[in-house]
Amino acid sequence: MHHYLIELAALMAIFSFGIVAPGADTAMVMRQAVVHGRKAAILTSVGIGVSLMVHVTYTILGLGLIISQSITVFNIIKWAGVAYLIYIGIQSFRAGSVTIDAGVVGPGAASSQSGFKGFALGFMANALNPKPVFFFLSIFSTVVSHDTPATIKFGYGLVMASCLIAWFVAMSFFLTIPKMRAGFERAGKWINRTSGLVFIAFGLKLATEKAG
Repeated sequence: MHHYLIELAALMAIFSFGIVAPGADTAMVMRQAVVHGRKAAILTSVGIGVSLMVHVTYTILGLGLIISQSITVFNIIKWAGVAYLIYIGIQSFRAGSVTIDAGVVGPGAASSQSGFKGFALGFMANALNPKPVFFFLSIFSTVVSHDTPATIKFGYGLVMASCLIAWFVAMSFFLTIPKMRAGFERAGKWINRTSGLVFIAFGLKLATEKAG
């Protein structure tokens, strides 16, 4: 058990940098919190965490190695992700002035966005990114022993996913406090435009990624 705790600590030491590093997931949660409120942002955060478990699962099963070695599979995932991010970016940019849902600060507040869509936005943003394939392959192959049971490795993944969700949920709460929302309302017309450009930029950056 002590050996497994050391492995988990090593994984989390590396993964913590990935959590706080800004990326498409961060941009997605931020926009959800600003435009659709706390509940939508939390559901998007959960979607990202569940998607992370998909990456962890196929890495444990060995499918991640196949994906990383197959240019065709890698490119299919990559270009699907590029298209998705650019589509979201264009939709955000064309939306013009942001319309902040009324009463979205409280935990029971309503949003015009369905819960499923909020979850799906987070899940797809993470799932259609091939970079986690290499990230999890590299850290699991260098930090985790081959003798570690698959169930323990899956447990590592659950801890990582839970921490990622917790980080984004905390961000969701912070961005939806009244003072923050008041500032967003004042800068409303720029929020969709800026977030749109950010998503497009991440899509173009993803387009430059190469396998191997």
